[in-house]
This record gives sequence, structure tokens and C-alpha cells, in this order.
Amino acid sequence: MSLYIIDDHPLVRQAIAMLLRRMRPASKVIELEKFSELQAAIIKNGEPELFVLDLLLPGVKGTSAVREVKTMYGDVPLVVISSMPAGEAEETCIEAGADLYLEKSTPASEISSAIQGLFAAEGGDEETVVVGETKLSKRQKQLIVMLDRGLSNRDIAAELEISEHTVKVHLWRLFRRLDVKSRTQTLHFARQHGLL
Repeated sequence: MSLYIIDDHPLVRQAIAMLLRRMRPASKVIELEKFSELQAAIIKNGEPELFVLDLLLPGVKGTSAVREVKTMYGDVPLVVISSMPAGEAEETCIEAGADLYLEKSTPASEISSAIQGLFAAEGGDEETVVVGETKLSKRQKQLIVMLDRGLSNRDIAAELEISEHTVKVHLWRLFRRLDVKSRTQTLHFARQHGLL
């Protein structure tokens, strides 16, 4: 399994690579300068376990790289690390299929814990709850109850003893699983399907 980093700034790419090597010493870390190099790199280095990419890549328009990667590898976590401030850029990337959006100004320890959270959210060893056609993890069911209690991301993080970034990851996964876009829609779904 390989971790792919695509960023045209060598220093940023190397820093992210160092973080990933510390986190996943058994995985191969592949650094790419251009998005166009990705397919050949995957053929050469093996199946992806994670994608980390810059939003502003040469020859790439907007979130097209995010969409393309998610079309080909829908189940592989994708992190966008960009110099653009979160907000609209974050929303656009998440809508395009990114699992996580981080600013390049984010401290290394936060980037590390956010990516660890993403791997934890990916772990398929949690018990599942089946609701009609939808399978939810125990953690996702727990999140629905916490949303119903009106807890903020910060409150949820404190109660579960995880980072706020990890909470965001879990929420985005939940929204995607339920095909909803907000907390309100999540609660509406939950009430309609007897989860609350």
C-alpha cells in the first residue's frame, strides 16, 4: 500500500512525506510534483492507501483533481492541504469528495492528528448498525445522538477525547453515508428511520 502526495512545492511535499513516514512506517510514501504523474506512479508503486494533494496544482482547474481521484478511488481517503484559507475552498473540496481540508499554516501536530483521525475513521473493525440499506458504524450512531443533543464539534471532541479535525472527518463520512449535507438533514434522516 502506498501514500501519494501531490504538491508542486518541494519543501511542503517533503514535510508532509516526513509526517506520513512517521505515522505509517510500513507504507511506501510517493512524492509527485504534478497531478498528471499520478496514474503512472500508481501502476509503478501499487494501490493507494491515502492521497494528499494541493488544491492549486499546475494544469489543474479548481477541484477537478479531487473529483478525478474520487471517481477512480472512491474508498481511498483524500486530504487537501492548501494555502487557501478554509471556508469556501473547504466546502468546495468536501463537495467534490475530499475527506479532509487543511490549511498549510496548520501546525504539523494538528495535521498529523487529523490524518490519524482519518485512518481511524476508515478502520472497518467497528461494529455496524444497519438501517434499511444504510450501514452505520457504532461511532456514527453515537454522533447522531450527540448531534441531537445539540453538541458542537468542540463538545463532541471533548466528550470522545479526539481532535476537532477527527470529529469533522467522522461527520463528513456520516453525511456522505446518509447522502445528506448538514446536521439538520442528518437528524431528519435519523428521526425518519428510527435512529433517535
